[in-house]
Amino acid sequence: MPPAALIDPAKVDTSRLMFDRDGIRAVNPQRFEMEQLSGIVSIDTEKHLIIGFKDLTPEEFWVRGHMPDYPLMPGVIMCEAAAQLSSFYCHHIKLLESGFIGFGGMEEVRFRGQVRPGDRLLLVSKATKVHRRQTIFDTQGFVGSNLVYHGKIIGVPIANSPREDD
Repeated sequence: MPPAALIDPAKVDTSRLMFDRDGIRAVNPQRFEMEQLSGIVSIDTEKHLIIGFKDLTPEEFWVRGHMPDYPLMPGVIMCEAAAQLSSFYCHHIKLLESGFIGFGGMEEVRFRGQVRPGDRLLLVSKATKVHRRQTIFDTQGFVGSNLVYHGKIIGVPIANSPREDD
């Protein structure tokens, strides 16, 4: 049985951006094919809730091979998008003095619908644990009013210093 929706997706206005791609790039380190957020529309620090979205285009790196003639957004990429949204929230509340919150794991993940080029994947992330050593977020994804993804995303601190072997 799917969980209750964290928000009513029909009530989210995605036309009023708090942060566009450039604003997201100023915070999140992912670039090129791995940038999985198009915009952030709401941040509620009292509820530890953030809402963003990903507009899917026919040019997504996975379209050609997942699945030819019927492209479906890979579930792991949905999880990555939710992790990027959660990491952005941690930066917004200044959880760490340096570095960023990276993808540390997933729990209770389920996929309940298709996400295809041309869709807008609305993402919701609500922190249930916020600590500099570990964060846990309940995350959900919607296409229209349909819940297509849900799961827990675990975040861990990542220092963004050069590797010793570089």
